Amino acid sequence: MDNNIEGSWLVVVNPHAGGGRTALEWKRIEKLLNDRNVPYEARMTDCKLHATQMAFEAARDGYRRFIAVGGDGTIHEVLGGVMLYLDSFTPAPEAVRPSLNDFFLAVIPVGSGNDWIRVHGVSGDVEDTLGLILSESFAAQDVVRVTCEGGRSYMMNIGGVGFDARVCERVNRRKDAGRRGRLLYIWSLIYNFLHYKSSPTEVFLDGRRVYSGNCFSVAVGTGRYSGGGLRQTPDALTDDGLSDVTVIPPLPFLKIACEVRRLFDGTFTKVKDLVIGRGRTVTVKPLGPKAEIVEVDGEIIGRIPAVFEVLPERINVLHRFPSAALQSR
Repeated sequence: MDNNIEGSWLVVVNPHAGGGRTALEWKRIEKLLNDRNVPYEARMTDCKLHATQMAFEAARDGYRRFIAVGGDGTIHEVLGGVMLYLDSFTPAPEAVRPSLNDFFLAVIPVGSGNDWIRVHGVSGDVEDTLGLILSESFAAQDVVRVTCEGGRSYMMNIGGVGFDARVCERVNRRKDAGRRGRLLYIWSLIYNFLHYKSSPTEVFLDGRRVYSGNCFSVAVGTGRYSGGGLRQTPDALTDDGLSDVTVIPPLPFLKIACEVRRLFDGTFTKVKDLVIGRGRTVTVKPLGPKAEIVEVDGEIIGRIPAVFEVLPERINVLHRFPSAALQSR
């Protein structure tokens, strides 16, 4: 490993995140990094999955510390690059295979979607976040491997099948067309609520079937927030080695209208009609010819059948501990 790389940060900057706001913020972030003598190399992304390629190449070259400057999508791509490196690692004779536990991932949130950081107490204040990084305020977090008809991905927050995935699909199409803003998710939510049709689905937790029949949506999470603050898996823990699952069957319109507030106040799992569970492995299968799409951390990765499996190793992520509030000032 290059001595200049060991202990240094690879800063992956997505200038398109936050509707282009990251490009404007980067100069201030760069100055703060330099003023605080943070050892780093910065690289700018210029297309989808570029951050994954950068992270893969950096991990291969010896980097173990990464800062994503952007939103949830940038974090997802950086994690994907790290995992791609670990999956493809071919050890030389007497070489030791690197562990996911060796990697550190921080984020300076400037994107439009910043759901993942909520559970870790990371604020949108750049100086405060940098203070957490410098004070080595990191916690181990589970990573979920998601394998489906279409490929493999890795998850740090929430994934879904059915209605949830259709909402993300529409949001992403609008973003690709140049649309921006937090209302994108709300309008997509409304559109799909009016047009989406449930499909027959089976859900298994650690091999045990917990649901079978027409299904509106399945959410699988190691995190708690998605879609700008919605809480589909409000009780999920990021380090318990398990994924929380919320299965929503088809419900009458009035029932949904009466319970929708619970998506925002953390009491969603109290809705009696839902199927709630927790397990190391979650499997979602189609019961008919219609194979619903799968989203992971807001990205569409393929179709069911899909398996969500918590890995035995964890990655170190930026986290605000109670004592870190003073250390980061």
